[in-house]
Amino acid sequence: MRTWKAFCLSILLGGALAGAAVAQTPTPTANETQPQPQSSAPAANPATTVNEVLDRIIAREHDENAAIRRYTPIIETYIQDMKPDKDLGAVPVSDHYFLGQADLPKGVVNNSMLASKKKNRLGQFNPLAHVADLFSSSFVPEGFLQMVYLDTTGFDRGHYQFEYVGREFLGEVRCFVFDVTPLPKSGRGRFKGRIWAEDQGFTIVRFNGSYLPPTGPSGYNLHFDSWRMNLQPGLWLPAFIFSQEADLKDFYGNRVRFKSQTRLWGYDLKNAGHEAEFSDLTIESPTAIQDQAAAQQERIGLLAPAGSVDKVLETVVNNVEVTNNLDLQPEVHCRVLLTGTLESFSIGHTIVISRGLLDVLPDEASLATILTQELANIIVTRPSSDQWGFNDTTTVTAIEAMGRFSFRDNPDELQLASEKTLELLKNSPYKDKLPGAGLFLKQLDAFSKSLPALINPHLGNRVFMYSALIGSAPQLRPEKIDQISALPIGARIKLDPWTDRVDMLKAKPVPLLSAREKMPFAVTPFMPFLTRYQKPDANVTSAPVKTDVAKKEQPAQEQTPQQQ
Repeated sequence: MRTWKAFCLSILLGGALAGAAVAQTPTPTANETQPQPQSSAPAANPATTVNEVLDRIIAREHDENAAIRRYTPIIETYIQDMKPDKDLGAVPVSDHYFLGQADLPKGVVNNSMLASKKKNRLGQFNPLAHVADLFSSSFVPEGFLQMVYLDTTGFDRGHYQFEYVGREFLGEVRCFVFDVTPLPKSGRGRFKGRIWAEDQGFTIVRFNGSYLPPTGPSGYNLHFDSWRMNLQPGLWLPAFIFSQEADLKDFYGNRVRFKSQTRLWGYDLKNAGHEAEFSDLTIESPTAIQDQAAAQQERIGLLAPAGSVDKVLETVVNNVEVTNNLDLQPEVHCRVLLTGTLESFSIGHTIVISRGLLDVLPDEASLATILTQELANIIVTRPSSDQWGFNDTTTVTAIEAMGRFSFRDNPDELQLASEKTLELLKNSPYKDKLPGAGLFLKQLDAFSKSLPALINPHLGNRVFMYSALIGSAPQLRPEKIDQISALPIGARIKLDPWTDRVDMLKAKPVPLLSAREKMPFAVTPFMPFLTRYQKPDANVTSAPVKTDVAKKEQPAQEQTPQQQ
């Protein structure tokens, strides 16, 4: 029987689930498995003039381009088309989602991981083709992926004019700041904007601006903000890109307004999921089958390694189990799906919830509702499908994953689980806070027609609409500042692009000044707190991958990310 010790951890979850108003990035923690490029330690002969600094920045950017081309990261782009709103500023009217694996050694190539692929005239996927056919084959065939590069062919004094602005801290990293302008007749696709270069290795860690458009009627000037993170000693790699247009016209004269977030991760996939052997697994138990499926998803960059966020989720599940006198064997574990769509599912006795869904949940009761739905699935439906015992289902590539994996429950299973979910919640410590969960569901339902790409799942189940909870929720009041129905995208979870580990943001909630700052389910700019790479503590070990290992009781204070 489970213990009540973990129950007290729920008191501490309020801080961890408070959320933040803007998207942020994690402090990298990774093992040293990659060949190390140029060190970012202070130079032996420090630059003493602006010209010397600029020469080192230019030379370093050439090395950076070569370093980036060694990798094949996962890339996710989410776009919201906007329209003006007199009260809220702007609201989304439609959205688009892309998930793929970049093949940077072959160029600006982005291979879609989704079932359907929209192609441009060059035959390659262009995620921006969704936005009123804004981009043609003559401009950035691979859309946002191009924005990991500042300039691949002519970043030098012969093509650009540089103006020193000053020094500025981005997080803990002190940077030299320059404004960059292409010289006349320097060619197409040159960058115009501002760059930030860290002051030890002179790597450009941020560039904000646009590429000058090609000549002719198909030219567009897209603005973006591209960030790199220090993921290994001396190695800065692209991690986040934000783009926004408020007054852009397409080829037909239609006004285009949109915001987008692009995330990259999975830089070190060759070492992911190494805790378990899964390609030649001998099936001995249902839990071994579950481990095999989970390890495969981790290996291809879809599932985060086991960590501290899982413990927070398992505490919520434990609270529901204890108050309902449940003793499930094997123990129920939780994992985080790295994608931004709002979905959850279960693999045997392992509950999986997406990063995107964790990002936008406003409170612990809403989180408990999602987790209890999957707990109910475990109780009333199937244990584990034996399809994962076959080798061909566990050796797929990232490109094949979405077409091969499916953890979706059928309608009959969902109906049975929904009835059990309400029963479990009524006996849970969250029973008095369920109107807040209903408010989240009501807000999600209000966006169901405008944000289908965010709401529709690719691997698991979409958020179930409980009419009983929605009926108990207060009326939606978008103009009311203190009514938080959902958080912006990227408000809660930070992701390490090298290790794929996730953690909860520790930022305190920022008091809102107007209803426009609430932004439920909204795309927001990235504001990373940059730090330099630090070797992880050798004494810190990850949680076990195996789901048939019983959970060990730990003091609540040691398991809460907020307390670390």
